[in-house]
Amino acid sequence: MPPPARSLRVSSLLATRIEEVLRPVIGTVLATVSVDVEAKRIGKSVDTLERRDLPVIAENLAEALKLVVGPDVAMAASQRVRELL
Repeated sequence: MPPPARSLRVSSLLATRIEEVLRPVIGTVLATVSVDVEAKRIGKSVDTLERRDLPVIAENLAEALKLVVGPDVAMAASQRVRELL
């Protein structure tokens, strides 16, 4: 199996860890896109994400994922992202 797309470019360990949380829930491609979108939403790139960004990213993901996986799964994934602190 080829490595995830993120490994082909420089990214923060934190972005990779967020993707690892999301991958089982929404798949590799959507996890990568979601982290990129959420980083941009807070005015950052995946390369500059910091632990202090996790609460807002987790909250945004909870809202965005509700439509895709339902509120319970979205909240569980959001909580796991928040726990990366």
